[in-house]
Amino acid sequence: MCATASLVWSAGCYELRPAGTTAPQPGETIGLDISDAGRVALGGSMGPEIGQVEGRLVERTPTDYVVAVTDVHMLRGGEQTWTGENIHIPAGYVTTVYERRLSKAKSVALAAVGVGAVAVLVSRGLNGLGDASRPEPSPGDTAHTVLRPWP
Repeated sequence: MCATASLVWSAGCYELRPAGTTAPQPGETIGLDISDAGRVALGGSMGPEIGQVEGRLVERTPTDYVVAVTDVHMLRGGEQTWTGENIHIPAGYVTTVYERRLSKAKSVALAAVGVGAVAVLVSRGLNGLGDASRPEPSPGDTAHTVLRPWP
């Protein structure tokens, strides 16, 4: 049970939060809010309604971000899943930079649910169905009744 709890805890819940004064480092998961000018410029390759680009930061220069894109969030809702294509996004097209950070509150809630689920399974037997031993079937037990064709 302890191993399961630690597995749930290590999975954790992450969220994107504004980076603030810290600059994201290559390899970190980031989100970039795209400006109106960026939507116009990137619209041909990424779609005209880009709200936010999410992915792993490959490289950061003073003039642009290179991101292995995993998700594109649209302005009016909806999301496109990408497979990590590297996209160059000029810094002038970015209004806000987000970093992926562990959400302690969500992680604790997830761990509590996971530990509770394990406790329920253990209390009912490891297979979740209770006692695995079954008595022999009775003659009226339909799971073992053999139907014979009508003569």
